[in-house]
Amino acid sequence: MMKIRLFCWILVPLLIIVSIYSFVQYKSIQEKNTDSRKKQPIEEIEQPAKLSETPIAASAATLSAIGDVLIHDRVYNPQHLGNDQYDFMPLLEPVKSSIGTSDVTVANQESMIGGAGIGLSTYPSFNSPHEVGDALKESGVDIVTMANNHTLDRGEEAIQNAINHWNKIGILYTGSFVSPKDHMTIRTIEKNGIKFSFLAYTYGTNGISIPEGKSYLVNLIDMEKIKKEIVLAKKISDVVVVSLHFGKEYERLPNDEQKQIARQTANAGADIIIGHHPHVLQPIEWITREDGKRTIVAYSLGNFLTGQTNDYKDLGGIMQIKVEKVEVNGKMSITLKDPAFLPTFVNQKYIVAPLHQVKGKTEVYEEIKKHMSQWMPELKFSLQ
Repeated sequence: MMKIRLFCWILVPLLIIVSIYSFVQYKSIQEKNTDSRKKQPIEEIEQPAKLSETPIAASAATLSAIGDVLIHDRVYNPQHLGNDQYDFMPLLEPVKSSIGTSDVTVANQESMIGGAGIGLSTYPSFNSPHEVGDALKESGVDIVTMANNHTLDRGEEAIQNAINHWNKIGILYTGSFVSPKDHMTIRTIEKNGIKFSFLAYTYGTNGISIPEGKSYLVNLIDMEKIKKEIVLAKKISDVVVVSLHFGKEYERLPNDEQKQIARQTANAGADIIIGHHPHVLQPIEWITREDGKRTIVAYSLGNFLTGQTNDYKDLGGIMQIKVEKVEVNGKMSITLKDPAFLPTFVNQKYIVAPLHQVKGKTEVYEEIKKHMSQWMPELKFSLQ
């Protein structure tokens, strides 16, 4: 019995000592672990960088387009200086600064400027002085469209003479060409890092047959051809501009055929569509394409410089659109914005002036503003 008591007296203190030692060791290990965790930085999980969906503007340029330049004898005769020399700048002086406002300006040269050397002529078979081109150049026009119902009025010679003069004065042309090779070259203009390409087509040539084997003399509206050429243009440019000579003369609203052709052209990839032929103003609108982008179309820009007067035929204008080349998620994209239109008026002396500056035309000006913006309420009536 005494032995058992002695064993317990020895065992109990020993167990207490062991327990105390174990407890002290445990606390020490815990403190070390805690200190270690405090000293180690918390490892952050890297989140993938979120791509910004906000467009970043890279560059911008403005494009302007003017209506029909169709020179009757009553326009060119008073501008004759003698010795087959002409001066048309006095007729464009009031709008010169407006024409040259944009980075790029395109005009519809409806009558061929074949020159006085082959004989000038008026309606119904036009041939105009070379100096019409000189005045457009001085006013700031960069490129002219030549595909229209009067392209073949005076035959191949007038076309060749006209193109030779455009080349001489440094204005580009499209819609009519001197050879198959010339036709294969899509005209482009680059401004502020944005490259524009230009195509032009007409519904017909007033019943005049295109010479056999010379389809390059004038581009006709053929949707398959237009689609193919837009594809080619998109490969070499940022913005595709298409001129369409279509519609019915003197009708102030586009017909169903115009709308259908414009929509097909837009869906093919055209960014800007410029309409001509009615000789009166038709509204401007946006077309939402199948790819979700927007195309601006001016169905008719009316007459700019012409001998036609009255019944809205003496009204035209300068359409302007701003083009922004933007970067979205690392990809470049084109945005059209700030559409504008400056109405113009041709008086009895065939001088072209901004409509709002013409005395006695306030009501006409307000009417035209409503007419042109009826499908585009945000359309402005002052140029940038």
